[in-house]
Amino acid sequence: MVAYADLKAAGAAIRLFPIQQLIAPGAVAARPLLPSVRYHPTDGELAAADVRLPWDFIDPGAVPDVVLGELARERGSRTPGRLVASAKSWLSHAGVDRMAPILPWGAAEGVARVSPVMATASYLAHLAAAWNHHFPRYPLAQQDVVLTVPASFDEGARVLTIGAARLAGLPQLRLLEEPQAACYDWLYRHRAEVATDLSDARLLLVCDVGGGTTDLTLIQIESGEAEPRLTRIGVGEHLMLGGDNMDLTLARTVEARLGGARLNAGELSQLLQQCRNAKERLLAADAPAQVAVTVLGGGARLIGGARSAELSRDEARSLLVDGFMPLVQPTERPQGRRAAVVEFGLPYAADPAISRHLAAFFSQHTDVVQQALGETAADRAAIPDAILLNGGVFHGSVLADRLLELLSDWRGAPLQRLDNPEPDLAVARGAVAYGLARRGQGVRIGGGSARSYFLLIDADRDRKQGVCLLPRGAEEGKPIRLERTFSLRLGAPVQFHLLSSTSDKVYQPGEVVTLVAEVFTPLPPIATVIDSETTGEVPVQLVTQLTEVGTLDVECVAVDEPARRWQLAFQLRGSDTATLARLHPRFSEAAARLERFYGARAPDVEQKEIKGLRAELERLLGKRESWETPLLRELFSVLWAGARRRRRSAEHERLWFSLTGYCLRPGFGYPLDDWRVGQLWALYEQGVQYGQDAQNRSEWWTLWRRVAGGLDRIAQWRLSDDLMAELRPLTGKAAKDKTPGIDDMARLAGVLERLSTPRKIKLGQLLLERLARKGESPQLWWAVGRLGTRVPAYGSAHDVVPAATAAAWVEQVLALDWRAIAPAPFAAALLARLSGDRERDLDEALRAQVSQRLRAAKAPASWLRMVEDVVELDEADAGRVFGETLPPGLRLVG
Repeated sequence: MVAYADLKAAGAAIRLFPIQQLIAPGAVAARPLLPSVRYHPTDGELAAADVRLPWDFIDPGAVPDVVLGELARERGSRTPGRLVASAKSWLSHAGVDRMAPILPWGAAEGVARVSPVMATASYLAHLAAAWNHHFPRYPLAQQDVVLTVPASFDEGARVLTIGAARLAGLPQLRLLEEPQAACYDWLYRHRAEVATDLSDARLLLVCDVGGGTTDLTLIQIESGEAEPRLTRIGVGEHLMLGGDNMDLTLARTVEARLGGARLNAGELSQLLQQCRNAKERLLAADAPAQVAVTVLGGGARLIGGARSAELSRDEARSLLVDGFMPLVQPTERPQGRRAAVVEFGLPYAADPAISRHLAAFFSQHTDVVQQALGETAADRAAIPDAILLNGGVFHGSVLADRLLELLSDWRGAPLQRLDNPEPDLAVARGAVAYGLARRGQGVRIGGGSARSYFLLIDADRDRKQGVCLLPRGAEEGKPIRLERTFSLRLGAPVQFHLLSSTSDKVYQPGEVVTLVAEVFTPLPPIATVIDSETTGEVPVQLVTQLTEVGTLDVECVAVDEPARRWQLAFQLRGSDTATLARLHPRFSEAAARLERFYGARAPDVEQKEIKGLRAELERLLGKRESWETPLLRELFSVLWAGARRRRRSAEHERLWFSLTGYCLRPGFGYPLDDWRVGQLWALYEQGVQYGQDAQNRSEWWTLWRRVAGGLDRIAQWRLSDDLMAELRPLTGKAAKDKTPGIDDMARLAGVLERLSTPRKIKLGQLLLERLARKGESPQLWWAVGRLGTRVPAYGSAHDVVPAATAAAWVEQVLALDWRAIAPAPFAAALLARLSGDRERDLDEALRAQVSQRLRAAKAPASWLRMVEDVVELDEADAGRVFGETLPPGLRLVG
């Protein structure tokens, strides 16, 4: 939607701009809203006259005959797999390459695709073209343009939004958070009596539940001389939860009633549009008792293949109101259940209860809420005393009434509700009101940056530290110079890892912070080569600022020569500096072979072909043990692009697991590995498609063992939960059965170095209980040694198993017949390894016993040195620690 004000006219009234768009083939009409959807028609589906607009429209996504707006939504509700929707949600999904053509998600082969950035650019380009057609003397690019975004948009999503605007021909604009825009709309509509209307309010919650996100913002209200002072004091984390999730809930209900096979992604997208319409009808004040939802067939069966199911009013309200706004206590928190729609592509919040997310939000901001309210009581929840609801889900009163009931119960008194009669239009009008307020025509909301930004600096991997680059509340357009000196490498790849926090705590620029007490959100990293005629390192200081468009600007300034400056930019394409290294001359051929099996247009291939893929890659690239890290990571990029297509067959899946883990091992040590492993981890909840195949499950666990070093503590804890259930010794008659894949699971358990000490002890005890049984695999002793090692390969020393526990495990290893149990000597060496830290090291007598047994077993000399001296592992032994060889030339810097 578009709103505007003519500054030359008296009063500068805010008006809505009717947007001309296709509403039927060949029919153009003006509507208040342009639905943010695209439809990609089949060849010949629409004639040129059917899609003609009053102006020449060039689609930034370059899709012939593309349809945007109302007609696109109508066509997409009837034809599966050709509608692009939720582009804003995709724009904030860091787990995909947001500049790659991936939409429509799950579209069939042959359907044109666009990137989330291009989809966003196309909507903006349509708006600009419609405006320029109506106001040819006042091009939109020459106006003071304000573009709204969710308050929870991270730095990467904001930068991409600006990029989309530039692609649409809008080089200059400002970004405004949507909850603030809704508040500005209220301030404008009540401008004559704003002081009176807000006289009893001290803290306003703006709750904006849109299609794809739930946005929470706190605005403090203080009395002023002539008008109140408003300051934004808190925003919520990115929460992909909104009307789309409600539509999906209804769609799942309908899908279960349709009968037949499970719907594919395209059919589900079509069903979503139908359920969105049904939701709006069933939540309305004059809702019918029930609504029929129909899914049409495809191709020749468009009508004959139609299937229908009914949703009742009471059922829909129970699913949506009780499911998304349950009456919970303010102490409840979101539950970490598996998301219900993983296969649909977007990482929606696992817990759909907005109520619990609200409770967590208030808990995070307790201090500023109590300060704003003037309260100090800790015996009840700190809840704002005023609320403004925005977003399409609040069109009907059902969800709004439930939310007000919930918050009033938490607060112990009703909240003052600020009116918002047209939530679909408030954000657009509020953006204009913000522009007017910047010119002195209205109340301005202060607050500066909604987040604090940090640069990750070298520290222990489990005790990360960061330097504050920009504190929360920093004003836009005001540079901040950090009084710290950094060393910048010139003429070579460099990387910078940034984080942000919405914490109430105010940090000082340049302050060093331990990143453990708060929730710090990683941002897309900066990875680049600093162009310079010289190489080496130069001392620099960092100058940061919140730009006038609302993004973070980071600049390196040479200490000795301030005129030398280097601008840093976020890495958003999913690529990195690894591509700067010279790759194998036959890499393109190898990539083509992978794409033959995992590409979007991959043909059906014989089973024997995919079984020979690994040998074919070695024929092109040499023995895989010789593949260097840059080559491995580029091969991973090709495999990751085809991740969704690993499910074509059991063979596809098995080989994808094997190659992906091999190419990303050990999960850290190379630029942007954290980023890669973070993407890969998103697949864990999806599990194994062909789980009945023992080899597939084996490769699944091997994949996670290979990349475990790149997984954070939370991910490793999640893995350990599943492993503990699988590793638990069987009892009764079942105890005689050997658990399939037990070796692979045990080896994975052994390398989870970021687990807490008690969890490692528990895993070790489970393995020892299994080993006490006859016939158990002796390979489990390797995992026991890894769990109890004195010197972690990548984890923190404070998380090692206590020396007393390790000593008890060593005693059990010493009692074994080392000639019969091959892993025993290396397990003993790991458990007795000398660290130089007496807190961790075993006593000399016990280590002497281990040394004696190692000599008697003719173990490698390097294993003896591990026990007798503080030494670094050589390449071979480092490989044994990780379970296999490491990439040639990889230098692990923890």
